[in-house]
Amino acid sequence: MTTAAIPTAAPSPAPRPIWLVLLCASRFATSLSFMVYAGALGPAMQAWGMSAGEAGSIQTAFNVGYALSLVGSSWFADSLGAKRVFLWASWATALTGIAFAFFARSAESGLLLFALVGLTQGGTYAPSIMLVAQGVPAARRGAAVGWLLAAGSLGYFGSIALAAGLSERFGYETAFIACGLGPLLAALLGTPGLRGRANLVAGGGARRLRGAFRFLADRRSLLLTVGYTTHCWELLGMWAWLPAFLTASLAGSGGAGVRGLWIAGAIHISGFLSSLLMGRASDRLGRRAVLVAMGVLGAACSFTIGWMDGMPLALVLAVAALYGFSALGDSPVLSTAMTESVEPGSLGAALAVRSILGFGAGGAAPLAVGLVLDHAGGTGGSGWGWGFALLGVGGGLATVCAFLLPADRPDRS
Repeated sequence: MTTAAIPTAAPSPAPRPIWLVLLCASRFATSLSFMVYAGALGPAMQAWGMSAGEAGSIQTAFNVGYALSLVGSSWFADSLGAKRVFLWASWATALTGIAFAFFARSAESGLLLFALVGLTQGGTYAPSIMLVAQGVPAARRGAAVGWLLAAGSLGYFGSIALAAGLSERFGYETAFIACGLGPLLAALLGTPGLRGRANLVAGGGARRLRGAFRFLADRRSLLLTVGYTTHCWELLGMWAWLPAFLTASLAGSGGAGVRGLWIAGAIHISGFLSSLLMGRASDRLGRRAVLVAMGVLGAACSFTIGWMDGMPLALVLAVAALYGFSALGDSPVLSTAMTESVEPGSLGAALAVRSILGFGAGGAAPLAVGLVLDHAGGTGGSGWGWGFALLGVGGGLATVCAFLLPADRPDRS
């Protein structure tokens, strides 16, 4: 054996892990503005003289903009490249975040500017997942996507904690500025981190509308898409109504800021841990096993927590934390599995279709729970139980979809 057998021109080495660290840090900083309005809602409502309907319309405008941004960025990432779309969206979010921080001073300006934040911020999500799929081997991809989404969950917690604490002590303006500058930090972190990464353009058939749904012909892709849709029903419905349920349960303790921290911690810190752990677990145990486990646990929490009104506070918070853990634990696994089941040239289109279906279902879930609560006589008695049970139907369907997935055996080497 001689050294002549060794190729003199080896393939270009994979980018150093620092790019992934900076991408996750960017995700955290971007998410600092995601929950700022919810965290500062009380002082903002009082200062702007808003009714509950006016206050809700601002968050709805953000959600609609975010959903449109998710779809558009996913679609164009195939033809323009995930890196390019991610950087464009990052700097656009930095500009809208600054505009919201310094100029949202009334209900009208708040609605317009927060809608623009949503319309730009959603563009950083799917391209970041595509960047991970392009740069991380399949054997470690679940853990990498888990780190990315965990950074977002940690940012959500930081957003609520900062906004709630600063708005009560210094006013909503301070909270808006502190959290609104997060996207600027995100752009400053993400840009140098991706400087050495190629902008891979895989477009082709996925850019044509008639080819956008082609991936659904594959059984695994179809089950993952349906599972993601029902997962969004449970997750977004839980995010909308669990804070109200916990607020009622915590009504006798501390001030509003303290209760806000307990609620944010129960939902988003547990979500941070689940994203961190379940992505890595899926690398070791397989995607299907983790999806089934998280689906069963999430559905069990949905069918249980609404009937716990009046039970000991520590027990309610423990179940709420478990709920947040399980409802978000399948997110990195579903995203990772989708990158493995769809051709690279169709991944952006697949994520766009998935976003339409998932956020469509997730957007309807809070309204459906609200109608159940109204029909059951409000938030007292059995209303909470039946409302969360409706979300549990989504968790149950997600479990069925996961169970029907083909068995996967991870490469333990």
